[in-house]
Formats: sequence, structure tokens, C-alpha cells
Amino acid sequence: MGFVFNNYDPCTANRWVNHKRQTIRFHVDDLMSSHVSPQVNDDFFKWLNSKYGSHGPVTCTRGKVHDYLGMVFDFSRAGKVVISMVDYMTKMIDEFPYKIDKIASTPATDDLFGEGSGSVLDKDMAKVFHTWVAKSLFACKRARPDTHTATTLLCTRVKSPNQDDWKKLLRLLEYIKGSLKDVLVLKADDLHVIKWYVDASFAVHADFKSHTGAAMTYGSGA
Repeated sequence: MGFVFNNYDPCTANRWVNHKRQTIRFHVDDLMSSHVSPQVNDDFFKWLNSKYGSHGPVTCTRGKVHDYLGMVFDFSRAGKVVISMVDYMTKMIDEFPYKIDKIASTPATDDLFGEGSGSVLDKDMAKVFHTWVAKSLFACKRARPDTHTATTLLCTRVKSPNQDDWKKLLRLLEYIKGSLKDVLVLKADDLHVIKWYVDASFAVHADFKSHTGAAMTYGSGA
């Protein structure tokens, strides 16, 4: 088929068909293929079955909405793609073994980067902490970048979380509970113009290290 792998993303392959790019995203045996011509996807589907059909029939779904790896991609709006993980986030709250009573307006409070205090969590609570931080990490890198800062900090605490870390996880979950229906909407005004927004805060951590952050957009969504 002559695929060219993207240097920055090992899970994406591209090839040119009729002077138009066909892009294939893949994770193990789950693929998402796109091309301006539906016939190209038809031919790709036939090739997959001829190549791998002996191990089991390759199946596919066609249309404007796709459920792919926990994300729902909606291409029904002209010029936009909506990436939703509403079901995943709802399940994340429903399956948390402790009741989330409150709703928070932000993912974290001002003391997010403080080292905190309190006793180290027992084995069972530490396991829950690690599991739900991992769940949040999966979501924040896909459809919920608004939870990214809080999740990143919590990822640094999974080895030995304390009571303050637990409170920060609860705060994140309270925010998620209040924003379950939030989705990521991406739109490109011009594929030749990439805009980066970068910020830095100096000596804000207890060890006087600085903190930086950045967002990239093609027009709408980041």
C-alpha cells in the first residue's frame, strides 16, 4: 500500500491517492481511515480483508460519527470535528468507589502545586488514586484538555499519595462531574497557519522551579 509514517506520531500513516492524502490512524487492530473520495476507503477496506480476512473478517462502519477508542468523533458539522468522551467521563464518576457529592467550577484550587501534608494513603486508597489519575490522563490527552494541568500534577504523586493529594483528586472529579457534557471542538481556519500560545511562571514551586505551559491551535480549539 506504500504508507509513509508520520515522524511525530507512530500511530498515523499517510499515502497519496489521486493527488489527495489518505490518512490512517491505528491502534493495534483498530483503524480510522479518511480520504476525500469514498472509493479510496472502499478499496482500502477490500485490501484489508484480502490481507487479513483469513484470520477473521474485517468489519467497518461508515458515516459522519464514529466511536473510536473511547472517543466519539462527529464530523457532521461543516468544517469542524467534535470529539466527545461523555460516556467515558460519566462512567469515570459512576464507578468511583466514593460518592462525589459536590460540583466544582474549576479542576483545582490555588494550592494545586503545593506539596501538601497529611498521612500517606493506605494501600486500597492509593490504588484507587492511581487508577483514577490514569483514567483522567487518558481523557485529558484526547477530549478533555481542560483537565490537563491538574492531571499532570496528580501524575507526579501516584507513587506515594497523601491526604492532600486525595483532596486534589476529589476536586478534579467534582469538576468533571459538573462538566460531563463538555466536548472538544476543533476547526482549522488555515492549515498553513499554526498559532502557539506559551506562558511561564517563575519560581512558583516549593523547590523554586518554574512552570511552563503551551497550547497550539489552527483556529478554533486547542
